[in-house]
Amino acid sequence: MQGASRDALARLRDVLVQSVGTATDSAALQRLSEDLFAVVTLFAGQASLRRAVSDPALETDAKVGLVDRLLSGKVGDPALGLVRQAARSRWSQPRDVVDAIEAVAVEAALSQAEHDDQLDEVEDQIFRFERIISAEPDLRTALTDRNLPLDRKRQLLQRLLDGKVSTVTLALVERAVLSPRGRTLERVLDEFLRLAAQRRSRVVARVTTAVPLTDDQQTRLAAALGREFGGDVRLQVVVDPSLLGGLTVRVGDELLDASVARQLDTAHRKLTGRF
Repeated sequence: MQGASRDALARLRDVLVQSVGTATDSAALQRLSEDLFAVVTLFAGQASLRRAVSDPALETDAKVGLVDRLLSGKVGDPALGLVRQAARSRWSQPRDVVDAIEAVAVEAALSQAEHDDQLDEVEDQIFRFERIISAEPDLRTALTDRNLPLDRKRQLLQRLLDGKVSTVTLALVERAVLSPRGRTLERVLDEFLRLAAQRRSRVVARVTTAVPLTDDQQTRLAAALGREFGGDVRLQVVVDPSLLGGLTVRVGDELLDASVARQLDTAHRKLTGRF
């Protein structure tokens, strides 16, 4: 997001914090998240609507009035207040308002998980689901098939995850699968994981290793990465024997490759004169 949209998202998050603070129970947070996701679906499906809500040429009162006519009585007051704030804000481009409402919808769901002392569990479950679809191409193909009806995808997810993950995890995975909005499934899941880590002011390090790491090795690696990147680091470990040995670490867009496979490839390039 550009400057104006980043500022608008920050203000939305401030309103979300107030809404979360007044939520009486887990069910209220779940309702807030579901309402906001419904708004994302509405705005994502109607280009003229998201343009109107984000149009700087329109009077703020007119945009808020439009939101009220569309949503009053259809979503709860906390969600309505957040969308009103979105209408009052300036956005760099229409898509940003949809992205921002989706972000606070995810954060509302994560607030529910935090309220239920399940935030770490939700992170781990989303990560494990991402690894499952990476290892099962047929499953990924089915879940990303645009010709497969949404009800069929939902049923497939229910059979796969119901009773095995938290309600928040299931809701977020369903959202990633059923409403990717032009993004890959992996990209959506990674964004949800980034938001979960952000709630704890943590850095997420995706570690790929040739053999499983012991608890002590993981602790020492997390400490070393914490010194390198600053702050608490949460490891997401993937075992990939094709590395032959060593490991790779990805933090955001930065890749640290200390694998044997990389070293062999470098040596081969030097021997053959291909640098």
